[in-house]
Amino acid sequence: MLRDLVRVISNGIPEMHFRGKTCGLVDERGEIAATYKGVPQNDVGIRTDVIENVSKSQGMQMLVRSMAPEVIACDEIGTKQDVLAIKYALCSGVKGIFTIHGAEMKDIKANLEIAELIENHWIEKIIFL
Repeated sequence: MLRDLVRVISNGIPEMHFRGKTCGLVDERGEIAATYKGVPQNDVGIRTDVIENVSKSQGMQMLVRSMAPEVIACDEIGTKQDVLAIKYALCSGVKGIFTIHGAEMKDIKANLEIAELIENHWIEKIIFL
């Protein structure tokens, strides 16, 4: 689902007059874009830069500093370093799409770092699947 969201945001939706946004995808273990020799094998959109084989926190900071994305996407956040990188990106004017494991709100808030993001309104929407 994260890959498809990034692809649609990157490519845009012509029928809705939505021009795509530049995206940065942190693919720590190569699970989302499946990059081979620097080329994503999965379609992540024409305006998406992928960074892999670095930690999520390092990848987010590198993307903000060097690629100027409008949106950053990252899978399975949860560490203090991830939260600091998210705050850095948001304070830099970058929007974010992040996934975290949890069946309900109490599962997510059990992670104190994520709970702080939620309680201080750094996160606009939470969607449970």
